[in-house]
Amino acid sequence: MTRVGWRRVVAWALLLAVVWLLGSALLQWWSSRGPVQRVTATPEQFARGRYLTDAADCAACHTAPGGAPFAGGVPLPSPFGTIHGTNITPDPEHGIGRYTADDFHHALTRGEARDGHQLYPAMPYVSYRGIARADSDAIYAYLMQQPAVSQPNRKNGVRFPFNIRSGIALWNLAFAGAGDAPAPASQGDSPAWQRGRYLVDTLGHCGECHSPRGWAGQLDRKRPLGGNNELGRFAAPDITPQGLAARGWDAAQLRAYLGTGLNAHAVASDEMLTVVRLSTSRLSAADLDAMNTYLLGDRPPAPRAAGPRTGNDPGARRHYLDLCAGCHGREREGVPHVAPALAGNSSVRDADPHNLIVALLDGLPEHDLPGLERMQPMPGFAQDLDDREVAALANWLRGDSAATPQAVAELRKRSGTH
Repeated sequence: MTRVGWRRVVAWALLLAVVWLLGSALLQWWSSRGPVQRVTATPEQFARGRYLTDAADCAACHTAPGGAPFAGGVPLPSPFGTIHGTNITPDPEHGIGRYTADDFHHALTRGEARDGHQLYPAMPYVSYRGIARADSDAIYAYLMQQPAVSQPNRKNGVRFPFNIRSGIALWNLAFAGAGDAPAPASQGDSPAWQRGRYLVDTLGHCGECHSPRGWAGQLDRKRPLGGNNELGRFAAPDITPQGLAARGWDAAQLRAYLGTGLNAHAVASDEMLTVVRLSTSRLSAADLDAMNTYLLGDRPPAPRAAGPRTGNDPGARRHYLDLCAGCHGREREGVPHVAPALAGNSSVRDADPHNLIVALLDGLPEHDLPGLERMQPMPGFAQDLDDREVAALANWLRGDSAATPQAVAELRKRSGTH
């Protein structure tokens, strides 16, 4: 083909691309128009919808701190860039005010907005695929009773090429798994186990944080709830029955943690504290028991006892006595309402020292737990200890050598505390 011929081919290709883009934009604009929906709900329907909205943890992603309920704006970090939770109030321009119940269910379970654009998988439609239609309708009815907030959705910071929304359709085809339920994380078949599986895997979408992910951000369906340290500053630990038992968890410990954010050897922090405050602490006793049953299985493994031993590094012990013992106690026993015990602490016992290192480097904010319980803030020691000293202190607390200076350096680099 001649040079002139190639130029014509390229020109036609560019023209067709422009026409396709303009046509898609026009179609989305036209599809976004439609009647404003008016939805009524009885007091019973309203209460059921509110309960299910809590169980589905909608506020965590759609209500910004200090913002109007469900008006969006929550930043959701991901390896592909920052995504922001959207406005799901009944506002017709920026929210779901023009959505029908069918539109809402389609978005919830297929990840496609009313105007046809693909939603980012940060909205857990992969987990919500199994939601009961009656539950979807109840959540929709509850949200449509909320005050409409005319708040524009924040622009996402997703990098090229992941910001090309049409490409998500290919991701869905490869990874969303329509009709392909993930393997259960535990063994059981009792009614409580079945209910717990629905609450954990579908409504609560716990696997979105706690399951490992593949190279394209897809859930690893072969290792449900097996832990994930790639989504945020803190790692989501392994919450399989074996993973929980290895850190000393039993049914009573797990029940207290989900209901209050606190038990004898763990305090909910970071995103999990938000989950407890806005979701699990609001569930019924029966549903919390069902979650327990599923997470541990119908035949829970015996929790592993914590060893009393610490490391034998005298320098690390001195750092502990100087920096930590004032709040956590000389023997790591903790102080009620001030600081948790570190002897037997779940994060200290985790096979991966990631979260312990992050806490030592960054510190922790004040913990505003459900009810009247509080834990005071913890300062970070990134400026007081070098990489070797942080690793040594972590290993002294753990009684092993899992934390390395190289791991500390990498986590310090990510936080910017060089």
